[in-house]
Amino acid sequence: MINFQHLERYRESSRLEAKLAQGGLPESLWETYSAFANTEGGLILLGVEELPDHSLRPAKLPEPEKLIGEFWNILNDKRFVSANILSHDDVFVQEAGGERIVVIRVPRARQDKRPIFIGQDAYSGTYKRSGEGDWRCTKEEVDEMYASAKAAEKRKK
Repeated sequence: MINFQHLERYRESSRLEAKLAQGGLPESLWETYSAFANTEGGLILLGVEELPDHSLRPAKLPEPEKLIGEFWNILNDKRFVSANILSHDDVFVQEAGGERIVVIRVPRARQDKRPIFIGQDAYSGTYKRSGEGDWRCTKEEVDEMYASAKAAEKRKK
């Protein structure tokens, strides 16, 4: 787990994403949710700034509880996100360097649940994580996830 009192020691990576979120939930949050769910999982930190040297620093986040409420409302809206794979223990407010940030712990989605996508179209809303970036999946990658999900379902029966 991450030591929140020493965020400056961490950098964005394939499993860690920082978002300032001072103006509300950033749209890119959902791409990261999809990407983490479709790859190896990871932590999204809201209220954390990435500095020019790539170190992380907590920032003043107005009303973190309100952000969490908004997050859950959108996450549970099937018109916006294909599936909620989180439990309430995965989203919480954490003290970090004298500020309150929001931590979202996204697990890797089970094979039979992938792809996790945003919007109504898996082919335009499925993302994967590579390095520090979220990348839209190709049609072939989405088709592969669907085939793997179907195979996983068959094994369950």
